[in-house]
Amino acid sequence: MYPIKQTSLLSSYLRAMKLHKDKDLYFEIQRRVTEAHIIPFLGKHLNENSNICEVGCAEAGVLKAFLDQGHNCVGIELSDYRLQLAKQFLAQEEKEGRAYLYNKNIFDKDILNSLPFKFDLIILKDVIEHLPNKENVLATLSSFLKPNGLIFFAFPPWWMPFGGHQQITKNKVLKHLPYVHLLPNIFYKKLLSLTKERESTTAELMELTETGINIGAMRKLLNKEGYVILKDKHWLFNPIYEYKFGVKPKTVLAPFKNLIFLRNFYTSCYYVLFKPEQA
Repeated sequence: MYPIKQTSLLSSYLRAMKLHKDKDLYFEIQRRVTEAHIIPFLGKHLNENSNICEVGCAEAGVLKAFLDQGHNCVGIELSDYRLQLAKQFLAQEEKEGRAYLYNKNIFDKDILNSLPFKFDLIILKDVIEHLPNKENVLATLSSFLKPNGLIFFAFPPWWMPFGGHQQITKNKVLKHLPYVHLLPNIFYKKLLSLTKERESTTAELMELTETGINIGAMRKLLNKEGYVILKDKHWLFNPIYEYKFGVKPKTVLAPFKNLIFLRNFYTSCYYVLFKPEQA
């Protein structure tokens, strides 16, 4: 079991670093978070023996929690390295014909012909904030759904303290600076250059300044594209922080989640479940 009792800043930092480097550990934590928080959030909307797809499944820890409950799962992942890890973790489920894993882009022309079935539920966890042209993403996902199928997003609002993912930088000060990603792009990029950040990391962080999204913008987009929101949840402390920093999950208090502008600054993770309007 992953230790979460240490509370010093140093031990919290080491814990977070270990989490991302140890893929077995990261897989298990994703499974636990899904089992303890995502599946209960879905609640009555998740039927037994559902067909579930995760786009950007990484090592497939999220899917493992659904497989353990008897669902059939498909994982789609662009990174071949992470997809191969997923195949190792879900080798038994693949052998049994309950898990299917694909190294593909959801915009590949032949992807629908590759998939074994359409889906009752599609999941994007910590993925949608990285994708440009979200209108096309939503249209594509809709084509993957069964009638009455649902979509679940979990993502950090762009304005939250670490919505820019600056924690992936190598600089020990920069990675702990909240809200630094909200600097004007010209100054943010200059800061990354001054701290000698890797070119690949700089490119990823600057791309996020274009693709990151806030709660209100997401809700407006879903309404514009003909989706109905079934339920949502605002996390003050993202459930994964329990394993990164030893901080227990906590939701935003009701009065504060309705502060349309301000909620983006303190909601560390937003869950939203929705469906096409005609479903």
